[in-house]
Amino acid sequence: MNHPTWHWHLPHFDAVLCGSMDDRERLGLPARYQQFELAQAVELATADWRCTKVETLLQVLEQPANSLADRLACGNLLALAGDPRICCMQPEMRDIAGGDVAIGLAPQAVDGVLEEFAGLGLNRIWIDKETPRHTVRLKPFRMARFAVTNSEYREFLRATGYSEIPTSWAFRQYPLERANHPVYTVSAAAADAYAQWLARATDRGYRLPTEAEWEWAASGPDEYTFPWGAQYDPSRCNTAETGLLCSSAVGVFGDGDSPFGLADMAGNVEEYVADNYAAYPGGLFVEDHLVQIHGDYRVARGGSFARFRDLARNQRRHGHNPRSVAYAMGFRLAETI
Repeated sequence: MNHPTWHWHLPHFDAVLCGSMDDRERLGLPARYQQFELAQAVELATADWRCTKVETLLQVLEQPANSLADRLACGNLLALAGDPRICCMQPEMRDIAGGDVAIGLAPQAVDGVLEEFAGLGLNRIWIDKETPRHTVRLKPFRMARFAVTNSEYREFLRATGYSEIPTSWAFRQYPLERANHPVYTVSAAAADAYAQWLARATDRGYRLPTEAEWEWAASGPDEYTFPWGAQYDPSRCNTAETGLLCSSAVGVFGDGDSPFGLADMAGNVEEYVADNYAAYPGGLFVEDHLVQIHGDYRVARGGSFARFRDLARNQRRHGHNPRSVAYAMGFRLAETI
């Protein structure tokens, strides 16, 4: 099946967004209700697929040749039917080769990034955080194919009695209809606690990835800018341009997988890593709004459904802003071999 030509959500901003707009304005949304074309198509596709067997839903979801609306609808229906891809105690992991890997952005490339993403209200210092490009030696490790989902996080809460319930769970109730969507609006401490619990429960080396591990797993040996290549493509990831403005079932955007077969490394939810922000070797410490809010803060990578394409770049370093509900913070597991 050929992909329809969707009309993507591509607003233009003339000024830096931080602190100057509310969350609706930051997403380029009008004051009145607006439903985007893709979201409407997903509603129609859901009606078409609603009585379909789980095996068929999986087949549709996993084939990028099927329309994005069909894949999204089938992913949502799998949440209700029970998604066999999701197993809390045995998450699907991918082996990632180690070695000397290049991380970050060359200082002379900053102007090009600002030019390419003009109209998104970027502040130069946000991109300066990615510099300089430098080499990190990594040991081989594993990374989860999918971000941790709502259903997995619920198992953690049931097993441990941990107190932090995602604020995206309305009235602190588990969203069954998003069982196979990434959990989001959790703290870095909760992400750490989840990884530590699963490591103890399974006697395996689960943890959060380091920044360097995350970027290498997203970029691969060809040093891609996005997990799939050099150019942004809104059909390959769930960012604000796609127009869903909500999470999606993990793995729906199969043609956006990273070179190591990792799903949703761009978009869907932002992913905490193990490191707090610090300047790269030879770089300058950037005291932006996140430092002003937190002091030390945990870095997040990958962008989200509530963020535009600049945050989906593999090199982009971000973090949580508690003053905005548009920060969809989730996480993905790594594993020490």
